[in-house]
Amino acid sequence: MYIDAQFDSGNIECLDSQDSQHIRLRIRKDSHSEFFQWFHFRVSGAADIPCRFIIENAHQSAYAKGWHGYQARYSYNRTDWMLADTSYDGHSVSIKHTPTQDIVYFAYFAPFSLEQHHNLLVSMVSKGAKHEVLGTTLDGRSIDLLQFGNPNSNRKCWLIARQHPGESMAEWWMQGFLERLSDPSDPISKSLLERTELYIVPNMNPDGSVRGHLRTNAAGANLNREWDDPSLERSPEVYWVRQKMRETGVDFCLDVHGDEEIPYNFIAGSEGIPSYSERLEQLKADFCEILKRCSPDFQTEFGYPISPPGTANMTMCTSHVAEYFDCLAMTLEQPFKDVASSPDPETGWSPARAACFGAACVNALYEICEMLR
Repeated sequence: MYIDAQFDSGNIECLDSQDSQHIRLRIRKDSHSEFFQWFHFRVSGAADIPCRFIIENAHQSAYAKGWHGYQARYSYNRTDWMLADTSYDGHSVSIKHTPTQDIVYFAYFAPFSLEQHHNLLVSMVSKGAKHEVLGTTLDGRSIDLLQFGNPNSNRKCWLIARQHPGESMAEWWMQGFLERLSDPSDPISKSLLERTELYIVPNMNPDGSVRGHLRTNAAGANLNREWDDPSLERSPEVYWVRQKMRETGVDFCLDVHGDEEIPYNFIAGSEGIPSYSERLEQLKADFCEILKRCSPDFQTEFGYPISPPGTANMTMCTSHVAEYFDCLAMTLEQPFKDVASSPDPETGWSPARAACFGAACVNALYEICEMLR
């Protein structure tokens, strides 16, 4: 048996694999950071051998409570990801699986590779999107922007994903959103593109994605805590995106994420910013009600506590953008677990479901854009 993670988004350390019923693993921390929870590794030569993989440092991870009720994903072809028998005893995570083939992959969630990211870009450009490299990351990778729609429109809509690289469901969501948006036969998408201009960053953190990080970039910066004062030395990803936003203006912003603990899709708004108004509150409420109609996988009962007035963390994207542009800015969260109200016992919350949710959000944006100033 051989266990490795030396590939795009790979992360695991194998401490001992001599006993197949007690394979000892450890998740590597993000570079220059204490964050860790994402894992992605390959097991070779274990066909028909009952295995028990034990992640020994799970209790020290960033969101240890998130392991309760969580199930790891496994795949034989790196396309179809299924739920593995997973348990957490308050200290270690155990994954039990008997591989049916000589190679099997395990991951915290279905990965979205850098190769897939580039394939998504060229697919969108072939369908009419404009592509711009806003700048480069600390590892020298491009910060990619896709631009759609009517440049003469006074409605400028921004959507970004994967500030936290381990939240790969965010880019699966982006794929679904972009494929629906770029479909020339879809009347909703066509009308939306005629009335708005959209700026989309499918992956805000390519360095962290490739390095197998949970929440940070190559410098150990949590990008969603850098919006108040980003720098080229620490957070060029935010620096360049924020600069472009100030060039274009922003009337709508959706920041797509994943949540380790809450088994639902939900929205977090900008209630705690200094200038929060009844107008912004009504726009958020309208968007959430529209999205509930568009997708049964979305709900408003469960989510984060609402920040009291004046207590928002202004280093976060949603708070900074809402305050600076006086616009509707929201964070969209998806589960690492599953949607508790409609679980799928084989796949959990999956790439396919995330993509369908992204496609449904085209309808929600189409409806809300008429309410934007």
